Parts: sequence; C-alpha cells; structure tokens
Amino acid sequence: MYRFLLTPRWLGYLALALAAAAVMVLLGNWQLHRYHARTEVNERIDAGARMAPVPLADALAAPTGGPGTAGPAPAEKVTWSRVTATGRYDTGNLVLVRGRTVDDGVGFEVLTPLVLADGTAVLVDRGWIPPAPGGAVARPDVPATPTGEVTVVGRVHPSEDGGTVDRRDGQLETRRIDVPRLARELPYPVRGAYLLLDEQTPAADPTFRAVPIGHTNNWQNFGYVWQWWIFAVMTLIGYGWAARREARDRAGLDRPGQPVDRAAEPATGTPA
Repeated sequence: MYRFLLTPRWLGYLALALAAAAVMVLLGNWQLHRYHARTEVNERIDAGARMAPVPLADALAAPTGGPGTAGPAPAEKVTWSRVTATGRYDTGNLVLVRGRTVDDGVGFEVLTPLVLADGTAVLVDRGWIPPAPGGAVARPDVPATPTGEVTVVGRVHPSEDGGTVDRRDGQLETRRIDVPRLARELPYPVRGAYLLLDEQTPAADPTFRAVPIGHTNNWQNFGYVWQWWIFAVMTLIGYGWAARREARDRAGLDRPGQPVDRAAEPATGTPA
C-alpha cells in the first residue's frame, strides 16, 4: 500500500521534509542559545542593582596606551556591575550624546570624562536632560559640572559600536557612545567602558534623570524556540498526512460508493 514512497518523487518529498525540519530545529536551537545568553545579561543587571560597589580597577583594567587610546573592554561577567571611582571631571571635554530616549522623551545624555589619580580617565554618563526649546536636536543647557574632587558610583556599560564624533562650536557630540572612537578626541588614555551614574558626591544636579537599564526581551527568544520546533514537527506530520492520503487514493478507499437503485429492490412487507 505504501510502496509508492520508494519512488523518486516521494523520496524527494521525504528529503525535502527532513531537510526543512532539520533547519527549523537548528533555528530553534539558535534561539535557545540566544535565550540563555539574554537571560544571563538580565541576571547580571539584577545582580548589579543589589551589589555593593567595588573599586573601578577591579572591573576595568587601566589602559596601557598613550593619550587618545582606550583600554581593553570589560569581561562579560563585570558588565552592569556597580563600581566606584574618585577623580576630577574634565569640563573642557564634555560630550553631548544626542537622540537618546528616556520615558518617550528624546533628548541628550551628558558624558563627562572623570580624570583619575593615575592620569587615565573613565567616561561617566551623568544622566539625561531634555533639549532646549526648539526641537529634539536643540542643544540643551547643561547643568554646571562639579569642580574639585568627585566620587561616583555607577554601572559598567560596554562601549557602543558605530559611533561618529563631531565638534560643533568646540563641543563634542555623538549619537553612540563608542569609547575607542571618543578616546581619540581626548588628551589622556581612557578605560574601555563607560559608567552609568547611580550616585555622586557632591550630589548631581536634579535636572539630570538617571538613564534606565532595560532588560533584554529573552522571553521573545523562548517563544521563537517553540515556534521553530513546532514548525519542524508540523512539517513531518504534513508529509505523513500527504503520504496517507496518497495511499488511500491508490487503494480506492476514498472513492464514493456506487449509488443504490431503490426502485430495483424487491418489495418487502405483507400486503394489506
């Protein structure tokens, strides 16, 4: 009944179904890997919010190059951890990061180098401020930067990719916080990541709004895992359904029966 499955046409259907199912299983496995990776990021974010801050040097290695260079990127295990550092803000090299969104408002993040005792610096994202009246790209009025010694507590944020840096009227501006690219504009070596400010002594200006750290949407990846695996199973079920239907058609099991001629049937029953 199922010998037709050994014909070239049906063997081709089988190979196609198996190949498609295998690809879908691999895609599901890849999404599962993404789910685990994003879950680890979320766990580090949550752990960082609870931990006591550690010295900056424990998380970010000092750069070994000269001025205009960036140090090594942080290890994954220390990203989003809380660190503390003490130094002096370099107000002459403040960076405006434009086009940044907080609570649906588009404005600027203010990035300021904190120069440390060893002569290196770490970029500190002091927070978000709205643009000046006139539009989302209107340069804001930046609150005064503290002078003298400053102690900060912040989260280790990895460098963003793809940034370009412009100077407008002597002011550094960018859309992406690309630490190595920004380091080229600065007169000292810079640590390989930047800090999202949590606390500052002396206290930060209340105009600044803390930049939130959003969790990754790991459950979306988990949903894709099941989606691809279910598609793989449905592909094999579809092949089996098509094969069964072909077998029944060949056996004539699904052909309509011959109509019964009721007039030709003998009469039954006793006459009155």
